[in-house]
Amino acid sequence: MEKNYFVHDSAYVDQPRIIGDGTKIWHFSHVMKNARISRNCILGQNVHIANDVALGDNVKTQNNVSVYTGCVIEDDVFLEPSCVLPNVTNPRSQIIRQDLYEKTLIRRGASIGVNATLVCGNTIGQYAFIAAGAVVIRDIPNYALMIVTSARRAGWMSQHGFILPAPNQEGIMVYPEVAL
Repeated sequence: MEKNYFVHDSAYVDQPRIIGDGTKIWHFSHVMKNARISRNCILGQNVHIANDVALGDNVKTQNNVSVYTGCVIEDDVFLEPSCVLPNVTNPRSQIIRQDLYEKTLIRRGASIGVNATLVCGNTIGQYAFIAAGAVVIRDIPNYALMIVTSARRAGWMSQHGFILPAPNQEGIMVYPEVAL
């Protein structure tokens, strides 16, 4: 059977996977097992498509984008360079949270801007436009235009990735008691 898609020699495409006709996978990209990439998609340089990710028809994924397990991307979505689509809300390197991957759904025709971050577990509505550098922390309705959000300290995190109470008036962190 003749393949009707293109994979650059430097790209890795694991088995099993589905790749639709007309798709192009460029330099240094990696498509992991059980990924489903539909027709006429473009994966730019250094794109990572994780296990079990689904891309609809005509999805354009620009350079340096990683689409992690739990993401579902419908038809005609545009992912600009270096946008971020994580799958765990409170990651820590010493704690395995693969059973806590959250689903992120990007609906038909949405565009995600350069360096935008989509906090996992949310849905981006049809034809929504997420501007460059925006941080999405909740579901976005169809056709919405979302612009940059500035970072601000909102609290404190423990070494295990849990939210801590604020410091007392002397500036000392007061940790909750832990039952053993």
